[in-house]
Amino acid sequence: MKPVLLLDVVGLTPRALAHMPRLRRLADGGWSSSLATVLPAVTCTVQSTMLTGLSPAEHGAVANGWYFRDLGEVHLWRQHHRLVAGERVWETARRRRPGYSAVNVCWWYAMGMTTEVTVTPRPIYHADGRKSPDAYVRPPGLHDELAERFGDFPLFTYWGPTASLTSSRWVVDATRHLLRTRAADLTTAYVPHLDYDLQRFGPESPQADAAAADLDGVLAPLLDQAEADGVTVLVVSEYGITRAERPVHLNRVLRREGLLEVYTQAGREQLDPWTSRAFAVADHQVAHVYVDDASDAARVAALLRTVPGVDEVLDREAQARYGLDHERSGELVVVAEPGAWFTYYFWLEDDRAPEYARAVDIHRKPGFDPAELFFDPADRFAKAKAGLNLVRKKLGLRYAMSTVPLDASWVGGTHGRLPDSALDAPMVLCSDPTVPDPVASWVHDDDRAVPAASVKDLVLSLQGLAHPVGAAP
Repeated sequence: MKPVLLLDVVGLTPRALAHMPRLRRLADGGWSSSLATVLPAVTCTVQSTMLTGLSPAEHGAVANGWYFRDLGEVHLWRQHHRLVAGERVWETARRRRPGYSAVNVCWWYAMGMTTEVTVTPRPIYHADGRKSPDAYVRPPGLHDELAERFGDFPLFTYWGPTASLTSSRWVVDATRHLLRTRAADLTTAYVPHLDYDLQRFGPESPQADAAAADLDGVLAPLLDQAEADGVTVLVVSEYGITRAERPVHLNRVLRREGLLEVYTQAGREQLDPWTSRAFAVADHQVAHVYVDDASDAARVAALLRTVPGVDEVLDREAQARYGLDHERSGELVVVAEPGAWFTYYFWLEDDRAPEYARAVDIHRKPGFDPAELFFDPADRFAKAKAGLNLVRKKLGLRYAMSTVPLDASWVGGTHGRLPDSALDAPMVLCSDPTVPDPVASWVHDDDRAVPAASVKDLVLSLQGLAHPVGAAP
C-alpha cells in the first residue's frame, strides 16, 4: 500500500495553477479535476467534509464558527476535534487495516486528534495578556525537535497584516521532516499562502500571480521528495477566491431595525447576543443569522432579502438543499451576490467600535474579519506603531496592536458562496494516473467535479482500502 500525502493548497484554482509549473507537472503526470465544494466554502466546513465524507448537516462544522446557544456566545476558530461528528478518513482506514498510521500538519480541529502525530497552531497566552507564537504538538517530544530545526511556529506570518510565505515554508519544511522521520500511511498538510494576497488584492492582481509562483517554488522540494519516495500526492483546495467589490453590513441593517442590541463598556459597544432578536455571524460571503423568536423569522428574512448584495436567504427547508440544516446553523443563512461579502460590523460609529475591532483578534470577534490582513492604509504610522509594540513585547511589557482598518473596502478577494465559474473553482490534483471509480466518471466528464465529500473515499481508494460495491462501510 503506497503512502498518501493529502495536501490542502487553499485557494488553488485554474487561474492560480497557471502560475505554478511544479504543481502543473504533478497534474500532467497524474490527473486533475474541479472540486465541487460545499456551502459555506470556508476552511473548517470544507476540511471537515473532506475528512469525514459527510455534509455540514451531518458533521456539524457549519462555518468557521457559530453561535454557541448553550453559552450565549459566538466563537470562531475553536480547535477541538470533537466539535466535528463522523469518522475521519484515517479512523475508517484503521478499521479496515489495523495499524494504519496518520500525521496531521495544520488541518483544522486538530486538538486531541486521533492521528499519531499532530501539529497545529496554538499560541502561548501569558498571564500578563501577551501572546507568543507556538504550536500544539503530539507527541510532546516532537515540539522541541521541530522548533530546534525550523524555529517556533511562525504564528504572526500565518495570519494578520504580516502574513507571508514564511508560514507556508515552515509547514512544508515540517511536513518534509515528518515524511522522513515519521513515515505514515497518510500525511495531511495545510498550506495557507494563497489566502493572503488573493484576499488582500484580488485573484486577478499581479500580487496574486506572484503569490502562486512563490508558493509553487516552496512546494517543489516537498513534491520532489514525495515523488522520489514513492508517496502518492493528492492536492485539494477548499474554495476559490473571487474579486471582492463591496462589503455588506448585515448587522448594521438588523440594528437599525431594532433587532440587534449592544451593551457598552468603557465607551465601547459590544454585541449583546443574549438580548438581540436577530444577529448575523458573518464569514465572507455566507452569514448565519440567529433569530431568537421563531415568530420573527419571516420578518427578518423579508428584511434581509431587500439588502443590496444579498443573493439568497435560506430558511431551514432551503438549508437542507445545501446539506446545511444543522442545529448549529442560524435560523436563516444568507448568501452574498457575486462580488459582495459580509462584514461582522455591528457598531454605527467607528469611535464606538470595540477595541478588538482594530486588532488581529480571531477569537473575540463575533465574525470573520479579512481586514486583519492589512495595516490600516489610512494610518501612515500603522507599521511604525506595530514595530514599537514588538519592542514592548520583547521587553516583557503589555501592548495593544491596534493596526487593523475599519474600512472594509480595502479587502480585494472573497469566498464562501459556491463558485460561479470553473476558472475560479477549487481543484483536486493527483500524482497517480490511475483514477479510481467512481471518481473516474467525474474526472473524465468536463461538466462534473469531484465532490468534496468524496475526498475521503478517494484517499481510501488510492490505498486499496475502499470497500467493493455492496460491502459494509
